[in-house]
Amino acid sequence: MTTSTILLLLLSVIIAAGLSFYQYLYKVKNQSKLYWFLAFLRFISLFSIFLLLINPIISRKITEIKKTPLPIVVDNSKSISELKATKEASELYLKISENKAIAEKYDVQLFSFDDEIESLDKLDFKGNQSNIDAVAKNVKQLYRNTNYPLVLFTDGNQTIGNDYVFGFQDNTTVYPVVLGDTTSVFDLKINQINANRYAFYKNKFPVEVFLQYNGTKNCTSTFAIMNGNQTVHRQSIVFSKDKKVQSITVLLNADKVGIAKYKAIISSSIKEKNSVNNIKHFAVEVIDQRSEIALVSSISHPDLGALKRSIEHNLQRKVTILKPNEIKSLQNYDILILYQPNAAFKSIFEQNKVAQLNTFIISGTATDFNFLNQVQTDLLFNMSAQKEDYLATFEQDFNMFSQANIGFENFPPLEHKFGTITEKGNVNTLLSARIRNVQLQNPLLAFSETNQKRTAYLLGENFWKWRLESHLVSKNFTDFDLFTDKIIQYLNSNASKKNLNVSYEPFYNSSESIEISAEFFNKNYEFDDKAQLTIQVVNSKTKAIKKYDLLKSNSNYKVNLDGLISGNYTFKIIEKNSNSSFSGAFEILNFDLEKQFVNPDQSRLEQLASNTNGAVYYPNQIDSLVDSLLKNENYLPIQKETILKSPLIDWKWVLLFLISVLGIEWFVRKYNGLL
Repeated sequence: MTTSTILLLLLSVIIAAGLSFYQYLYKVKNQSKLYWFLAFLRFISLFSIFLLLINPIISRKITEIKKTPLPIVVDNSKSISELKATKEASELYLKISENKAIAEKYDVQLFSFDDEIESLDKLDFKGNQSNIDAVAKNVKQLYRNTNYPLVLFTDGNQTIGNDYVFGFQDNTTVYPVVLGDTTSVFDLKINQINANRYAFYKNKFPVEVFLQYNGTKNCTSTFAIMNGNQTVHRQSIVFSKDKKVQSITVLLNADKVGIAKYKAIISSSIKEKNSVNNIKHFAVEVIDQRSEIALVSSISHPDLGALKRSIEHNLQRKVTILKPNEIKSLQNYDILILYQPNAAFKSIFEQNKVAQLNTFIISGTATDFNFLNQVQTDLLFNMSAQKEDYLATFEQDFNMFSQANIGFENFPPLEHKFGTITEKGNVNTLLSARIRNVQLQNPLLAFSETNQKRTAYLLGENFWKWRLESHLVSKNFTDFDLFTDKIIQYLNSNASKKNLNVSYEPFYNSSESIEISAEFFNKNYEFDDKAQLTIQVVNSKTKAIKKYDLLKSNSNYKVNLDGLISGNYTFKIIEKNSNSSFSGAFEILNFDLEKQFVNPDQSRLEQLASNTNGAVYYPNQIDSLVDSLLKNENYLPIQKETILKSPLIDWKWVLLFLISVLGIEWFVRKYNGLL
């Protein structure tokens, strides 16, 4: 309190006393106790008013002891039960949390986790997933800017989440307590299968499989992939003490359109303690990519045969060479290749205004450029009668699809009419033109997309020479034919957009969250956030039906189907207002991720402890862990002093006191007839 405030308070006492004396005692002949009492009440009320007007700042000093937080986190997933460590997990954390010395030094806080972390209420070891990374993320938020130790009771086997070994902050020292028997037992395991979601009909698709062996002796195992009851791949795998992990790549045939379901199995003649992890399911959707391509030309040229052979290198493509007057309808074709169009192509362009087929236009010395300017809006041709040879320059910034430079700069020149070619629309150039060493602004191979219709332009003839040159350099046509196939793939992959798009998996594990998401678009293909989507799920065996509403999230609609039993299901999603629908099927496997482990992941827990300057402990070393926590001088309690300053006017009881004193004074005066 400042000196000026003290002087004002003293002055307030004098003024309040003087006024009270003057009002009740000055010139009063009989100074009875009643008048002295009333004078005292008036002094209290006046002084209180002056006190509130001066409003002095009151300071208080608060001393508190701040302990270092000690989060104790216990794994509550099924794997602890599978490893027969539930008793240890249930009892050992109490030995730390109920230790009086630990409680005096640390602020002990208890948590449990499976797929998420939460305050420890009860351990039942029924969690379907283990997410140690969630522990790292949550404690990071809880204990910001604080150095603290963390005791982690777990087997170290994580089934979801990022790598927890590098997930904890630098200010966290982790002491893992390894739960489960660390004795090594013989075990073969399929760790992971990587396969593309889609494959093309009559093509081969790769499947990458990661296999793991736990043991000390050499072991010969058999790995097989089955499609239904048919074995589509089988091979022997040899493991040893020094070769415990192997990855293999298998090429499978996509010989049937639709969803192909596969089962990968690894086995040996030695009996295993846990055989659940010997089987993994995966699925691939086989798409029929067959394309009917019309190659239309009014002239004969070597380019036509070269194009046909190059495109049909992919067995999913069929090219038919036609003259313009031979095409009566475009309904039987997926792509149009128009070679050196002229006025004879007018009917084809008219038909394509309705059919909206993607088009590959190739121009050259026989092209009618006045006609070409009339029937397309991407390029403006201003050509002379003079011919010119144009070399190619590869444009690195091209981003319509992935294409490597296969030596385009060294290819023979293409022949074309001389002139300028101006880009009018949104055109993306893969190859630009140059004359000898002079780079031009003209495109040589360009692509455009307007209103969902795609067009490719090759501005030059003698395309056959490029294919021949590629063969001379690489001794095969593969690189060049792949380049041609990418052009056709670009023109063929523009599928019409659907109002209702649904994302789901062919397989779900019974221990996983079963989520299906959907997007619904209006007629302008804008996301409709007012759609009413429902899903009907039918068990193929029991015919039991369940219906759910899809709930809107940020950019789609989602439904969670947790609670369904293992089996095959069909489903149908319907949008109520438009009656749009989508049907599909999935299978829930009786597969529990938490049953895949035969031992705790000791090595990763040791790595975690090393990264955080902690140490690994085992159930029989809990006393050593307690002793280490107590002796660690990095985590001593901190005494913290806090000075709280508050103005007197914030004290509500002062105002209540003033009102009470004035009320008592009025009542006494009233009672004694002094009013």
